[in-house]
Amino acid sequence: MRLWSLHPRYLDPKGLVALWREALLAQAVLAGRTRGYRQHPQLRRFAAAPAPQAAIASYLRQVQREAARRGYRFDAGRLDDAAGEAGPLVVTTGQLEYERQHLQRKLALRAPACLSALQDSRGIDPHPLFVVTAGGIADWELPG
Repeated sequence: MRLWSLHPRYLDPKGLVALWREALLAQAVLAGRTRGYRQHPQLRRFAAAPAPQAAIASYLRQVQREAARRGYRFDAGRLDDAAGEAGPLVVTTGQLEYERQHLQRKLALRAPACLSALQDSRGIDPHPLFVVTAGGIADWELPG
């Protein structure tokens, strides 16, 4: 499971579909509808949010918006609208850079044409749910 802190526009089509599916799984986990993945490190920041279900629903809404912008039909009816909107979560500059490098390695293998957006020297935009602060890689990340 990878719940990217990067803006979903950087993902190739395969990555965007995978993010949608994995975030829907995270939504089910946080709502207590499944027993698997409850301890997955990628869920820690959402589980620690003041309103975890609202946080993952807000995250998913942005992924669905990016999909719609590209002409894809991700079923917005699968979102937990009762959860409401969440305030921003924090992501560090180190985490964003780690994820940029991780995504660059993936795209180099499966979608080299998508790499150029990640090589902009002005920096990388976070997923709209996140605000950026200075810092290193998140403690929940498992670099490998």
